[in-house]
Amino acid sequence: MEKLTFYALSAPEKLDRIGAYLSERLSRDVARHRYGYVCIAMEALDQLLMACHCQSINLFVESFLKMVRKLLESDKPNLQILGTNSFVKFANIEEDTPSYHRSYDFFVSRFSEMCHSNYEDPDIRTKIRMAGIKGLQGVVRKTVNDELQANIWDPQHMDKIVPSLLFNLQSGERTESRSPSPLQASEKEKESPVELTERCFRELLGRAAYGNIKNAVTPVLMHLDNHSLWEGKTFAVRCFKIIMYSIQSQHSHLVIQQLLGHLDANSKNSAKVRAGIVEVLLEAAAIAASGSVGPTVLEVFNTLLRQLRLSVDYELTGSYDGCTSIGTKIIKAHEERQLQEAVIRTIGSFANTLPTYQRSEVMLFIMGKIPVPGVNLTLPSTESEPEGTRMIQVMLLKSLVQVTAGFQTTNMLTALPSSFLEPLLSFSLTDDPEVRLLVLQILLSLIDRHDNRPKFSKISIISDISVLKLKVDKCSRQDNLFMKKVLLHHPCEILVK
Repeated sequence: MEKLTFYALSAPEKLDRIGAYLSERLSRDVARHRYGYVCIAMEALDQLLMACHCQSINLFVESFLKMVRKLLESDKPNLQILGTNSFVKFANIEEDTPSYHRSYDFFVSRFSEMCHSNYEDPDIRTKIRMAGIKGLQGVVRKTVNDELQANIWDPQHMDKIVPSLLFNLQSGERTESRSPSPLQASEKEKESPVELTERCFRELLGRAAYGNIKNAVTPVLMHLDNHSLWEGKTFAVRCFKIIMYSIQSQHSHLVIQQLLGHLDANSKNSAKVRAGIVEVLLEAAAIAASGSVGPTVLEVFNTLLRQLRLSVDYELTGSYDGCTSIGTKIIKAHEERQLQEAVIRTIGSFANTLPTYQRSEVMLFIMGKIPVPGVNLTLPSTESEPEGTRMIQVMLLKSLVQVTAGFQTTNMLTALPSSFLEPLLSFSLTDDPEVRLLVLQILLSLIDRHDNRPKFSKISIISDISVLKLKVDKCSRQDNLFMKKVLLHHPCEILVK
């Protein structure tokens, strides 16, 4: 081997002939089941590849990849693993000259197939799957930064790589094969397929540029759809936590947009599926808020409010099409209620991560979606859906309660503009006690600057208010003007109600 390496380094133009000869020998030995010679040939190729980094290495690599392909096509697990290990070594080599014509399509397909191995022996099955994961990791490393290679981010490749990783991330959880003896395996080889898969998945996502995020996330959404994994939520949430923490923070809003689009696409799916997507959106949006959410803030709330309205319609009509007929999927009211609670909780959680100015915009945005009472101080009920109008009002006011919780105001006039305050106070004049109570909760959240509200929770009448030890500030001129304005336009009739 030393003589061969010296010869190859001295006469690099001979490398292609050396590679062709070894490739021919290996093909013959595989056909004759002389596996000892196969191992020798691969060892020789590995060492030559590690030693020779000259301009003429491209032709040698072609012979090398031809041999690796031959091993991967074999039905012998040991040969598949041998070929994978050689490919991984090759993937970690930085070549001096680019290759214009090399293709890795076969390797993506074969390694993905190995990730789904169903070999009867559980130990061998685990080894084959781990070899497939390492192979995919090698393909990504080799191609992701080379513009001359085939684009690994194309859907045709991502639709194979991502589901293969998710399959092992899911099916390999909490399962461990019998560990090999320390003499046969290194510490890296002892790790479980789940750990290896997660590391590979994080590495793949970490390398994704702005234009590649969609192609990487779409197969995740399809996998969760195809295997009904939204309903359990645990695995879906774990997947998207990995995604959100692995991609570059400035790309977070792209994932949020895809989740919102997927939620809209599943508008007529079961409430459990939609609730699962909402829970994932909650986790993802909370992580994205620490990075960049960009123009998607109002889009998040718009989509959530639309889903809230749809859920109310489904609950009232009992079907997704607005009419019940034979073959129509029947709506379960309690599942729709759970979805509505999940949406309201998500609205509040995401709002709490926003700065004050954005939260004010969200409050105005939600208020604009609520059907406002008319001049006669009665709910504007159409004959067809009076209950629906009331339910939507209650749901949107509950959303406002979540958004205003913990809201810190410095100036009442700016925090409660007329476009927000007037429709809010008009709700306090309705006959529905639940609506009036929600309005009071919103007002208290906005007025209470020192978290005094909990101290009044169990008090009806008290003779000396000083025992409550309330925090009090001197009323500013702007707040005086605000209170005069409120009392002039909305007199004590509010308190009477």
